[in-house]
Amino acid sequence: MNTGRGRRIMTRRLAAAGALALAAGASHGADRPNVVLIYADDIGYGDLSCYGAVKVKTPHCDRLAAAGVRFTDAHTVASVCTPSRYALMTGEYAFRKKGTGIASGIEGLLIHTNRTTLASMLKGAGYATGVVGKWHLGLGTNPTDYNAPIRPGPREIGFDSAWILPATGDRVPCVWVENDRVVNLDPADPIRLDYSIRRGDPGSFVNGIPRIGGQTGGTAALWKDDEMSLVIAQKGCEFIEKSKGAPFFLFLATHNIHVPRVPNPRFKGTSECGVRGDAIVEFDWIVGQVLDKLDALGLAGTTMVVLSSDNGGVNDNNGPDAAHGIGDPDGTNGHPPNGPLRGTKGSVWEGGTRVPFIVRWPAKVKPGVSGALVSQVDLLASLAALTGQAIPAGQAPDSRDHLAALLGTDATGRETLLEQSNGGAPFGFRHGPWKLLPRGDGKKGGGGPALFNLADDLGETNNLAAAQPERVAAMTAELAAITGQTAAPAADAKAPGKAERRKRR
Repeated sequence: MNTGRGRRIMTRRLAAAGALALAAGASHGADRPNVVLIYADDIGYGDLSCYGAVKVKTPHCDRLAAAGVRFTDAHTVASVCTPSRYALMTGEYAFRKKGTGIASGIEGLLIHTNRTTLASMLKGAGYATGVVGKWHLGLGTNPTDYNAPIRPGPREIGFDSAWILPATGDRVPCVWVENDRVVNLDPADPIRLDYSIRRGDPGSFVNGIPRIGGQTGGTAALWKDDEMSLVIAQKGCEFIEKSKGAPFFLFLATHNIHVPRVPNPRFKGTSECGVRGDAIVEFDWIVGQVLDKLDALGLAGTTMVVLSSDNGGVNDNNGPDAAHGIGDPDGTNGHPPNGPLRGTKGSVWEGGTRVPFIVRWPAKVKPGVSGALVSQVDLLASLAALTGQAIPAGQAPDSRDHLAALLGTDATGRETLLEQSNGGAPFGFRHGPWKLLPRGDGKKGGGGPALFNLADDLGETNNLAAAQPERVAAMTAELAAITGQTAAPAADAKAPGKAERRKRR
C-alpha cells in the first residue's frame, strides 16, 4: 500500500471519528444529560432549609433548589424504604409483587433479572451506570451467602458497577459489597448471620451499636459507622470522574439519615436539633461533594441532578438505643421532620410519602417552584422519553411519562396518585388536591373512609367524607381499579355503629 495514500485514508478516518465524537458529545450535552439521582433515607418534607427547616441548615441542597425546580407535591410510592426503591427501579407499584416489604439483610434479589429497570433502560441508551450507597432490594438468593460471589445483584439488573451496603445500617451484615463481593472479607473469618437475634440482645451489637440480627465473623470487612457518609461521597465522586467521557447514570443512595445515626465527628453539634439534625447536615455535605465534583469537571450544565428521599421523616430511635436515634436525652428541639404535614414514615398520611424533590438541569430547566403532583414511579418512563428509549410491553406497568412536569413546564403532573404502606394496604389515594384514606383517619370510633381537600387542609384535619359521599365512592372505585381490590360501598361515609358491625360478622 502506498504510504502517503494510507496516511491520507487514516487522516480522513480520524477526522470522521472526531466529528462523530463531537456530534455525540453535543447530543449528550443538549438532549441526553448525565443523570445523578441522590436518594436520601428518611429525609422528611420539613428536613431541608429550602423546605422551611429553621433548626438545621442545608446550604448545598438549597443551592441545588435555587438553580432548579423545587417540587412541593412530590411523592414516594410507599411510606417505607424497600417498596419505594422497588417502585423507583422497576416502574411497578411494589404491592403488585409479593415480598417487597422491608427486606432483611439475607433477602434474595427482589427484582427479577428479566425486568426493565431504570438502570437497564439507561444502559440501553448508552449510559454508564453505577449505584453507590444503600441498596435494600435483596442480594443473591435467599438466604444471601456473603462468603461467596453474591449473584444476582445490581449488575444483573442494569448497573455496570456497585458499591453498596446490602440492607440498612441497623441490619446485619455491616459490610460493604463491591459488585458481587464483600470488601476486605477474610476467607478464614467467614460471615455468619442470625436473624433470630433481636435488636438490643447481647448478640446484636456490632461496633458497639445494636442491630437487627446478629453477626459474627467478617471482622476485617466491617464498615466504620462514622465514616459511611465519607465513603459514599468518595465512591460517588470516583464514579463521576471515571465516567465523565460519556453519558452516565449514578444512583447515589445515602444511609443518612436512617438509624443508627452516627455522624462523623466533624458534623456533631452542627444543627440545633440533635444527632438527627447533625445527620441531616452530613447528608447536605454529601450533596455538596457531588455538586462540587460536577463543577470541577465542567459537567454541571449537562447533568440532570434529581434529589429526593425514600419516604417521609420520623423522630425515631435505633430500637432501644436512643443515643444513635434522636439523642439521649431527646435533642430534636421541636424540629418537625415533615413540616406542616400530618403523619410520618410508615403512614399513608401526606407526611409518609410527600418528600423533598428537586430537579436541576441548567441546559433545560428554569429555576422555580412547582406544585405539580409527582410520583417517583414515573422516573423510569420519563427518563425513557428523554433518552428516546421504548419500554418493552409488560414492563414498568405503572410508570407514566411526566417529563414535562419534571422539567418544570407542566404545572399539573399526575391526575391521580397512589400511596402505599409497607406491604400494600392501607392505601392512600390522591385525585388532584383530594385525598382519600379508605380505612379512615385513625380516630377513635372511626372505621369509615376519610376524605380531605389538601388545597385548604394540608394537615389532613377536616374529614369531609360524610359531606362528599359521591366523591368518596368515585375515588374508592378509582383506587380499586388500580389495586384490583373490590371497591367497598361508600355511600354512607360514617363509621358503622356497634349493631351494624355485629350484623356484618
